[in-house]
Amino acid sequence: MIENQPENHYINRSNWLRAAVLGANDGILSTASVAIGVAAASDLRDPIVLASLAALVAGALSMAAGEYVSVSSQVDIETADLERERLELEETPEIELLELADIYEQRGLDKSTALEVAKQLTAYNALEAHARDELGISVLTQAQPMQAALASGAAFTFGGFFPFLVSIFLPLKNMVIYQYCFATLFLIILGVVAAKAGGSIVWKAVGRITFWGTIAMGVTALVGYLFGVNAGGI
Repeated sequence: MIENQPENHYINRSNWLRAAVLGANDGILSTASVAIGVAAASDLRDPIVLASLAALVAGALSMAAGEYVSVSSQVDIETADLERERLELEETPEIELLELADIYEQRGLDKSTALEVAKQLTAYNALEAHARDELGISVLTQAQPMQAALASGAAFTFGGFFPFLVSIFLPLKNMVIYQYCFATLFLIILGVVAAKAGGSIVWKAVGRITFWGTIAMGVTALVGYLFGVNAGGI
């Protein structure tokens, strides 16, 4: 006898995982890039440490606030659409029923079956059916501003903390190299963790996150070097 085993799905993690990966990635890159830029332009540790700390604190707050505002805007749109749908269900229920049946017919059901499914789902919870199948809004994917803000801010702090430690404890002489190498290592670990948590392909996540991270840090190091040279020549 074959037992019905529950399947593993990851869509319910999409909101917080997206915010957490974005926050941690930004924390690593922003803090390391600032440290690299200052290290390329300065021979002193204090400016590097202070710049790293400032990038860490300001970045975490900015990330949390930005995430909250952007996701709140998404919630406003979803709420407005749901309210509009609720009014339409009250004023023109027959048209809405046919709309729902047409959606199911386009997904492969024959006309009579689609209409019967639409009737049953409408009787059970009309707004929920239209939200899910017409608007694409469900409990699993519905935007949650506070959750996204906390996940993003905490993840930025966590990610940025490691480049900050590098700026404090590792030798000053090769600080640019140390920051680059350790930031790349942190990005690889983040890519692996994100892929495992989201059930995606590991090498794709790692390749994507390290490629763009390398470009960001390289450009910042170049800018810091150019400013350092210019400052030294004044």
